[in-house]
Amino acid sequence: MHTVELLEQALATARQMGFLVREEWLGTGGGGCVLRGRRYLIVDLALNHREQLEQVLAAISEADEQTILQFPAPIRELLDQRRAA
Repeated sequence: MHTVELLEQALATARQMGFLVREEWLGTGGGGCVLRGRRYLIVDLALNHREQLEQVLAAISEADEQTILQFPAPIRELLDQRRAA
């Protein structure tokens, strides 16, 4: 599966987890955070697709195991690879 497709799946997963996803040209990073009790995921459009995917994976990797088991298989595999590294 191509990186762009994986990124789209990961973003959809983040939204299902309750993240409010914002895609902004930052040039300095981004990632997940909590503001006023809401979970946000800010994806830096200045990064390439692989780096954006890594931002999203970092945010959704904090989910518990039960939640991760419900993720699409390609996203679960990427999270497993991140844990193994």
